[in-house]
Amino acid sequence: MQITRETDYAIRCVHYLSCRPDETLMVDRIAQGMHIPKTFLAKILQKLVRGGVVKSFRGARGGFRLDRRPEDITLLDVIEAIEGAVAMN
Repeated sequence: MQITRETDYAIRCVHYLSCRPDETLMVDRIAQGMHIPKTFLAKILQKLVRGGVVKSFRGARGGFRLDRRPEDITLLDVIEAIEGAVAMN
C-alpha cells in the first residue's frame, strides 16, 4: 500500500493537533507549523472532520481540534477519513 501525499499530510496534521490537545488551532497556524500548503490543508481538514477525527469550530475563536482523545485515534481512522474504506484482497 502506498500512502498518498494527502494521507501523509493528514497523519502529520493529526499528530500536530494531538501534541496540542487543549488548543483550537486555525488552518494558518497548522499549515505554518507543518509546512503544508494552506489551501491543501483546508481540504484535508474537512475530510478529517467528515471522518470524525477532527472537530471544527466557527467564529473569531474558531479553528480545529481533535474530536477524540489522541490515544483513541488510530492510523486506520486517519487513512479511511482521507482515502475511504480500506479493502484487503
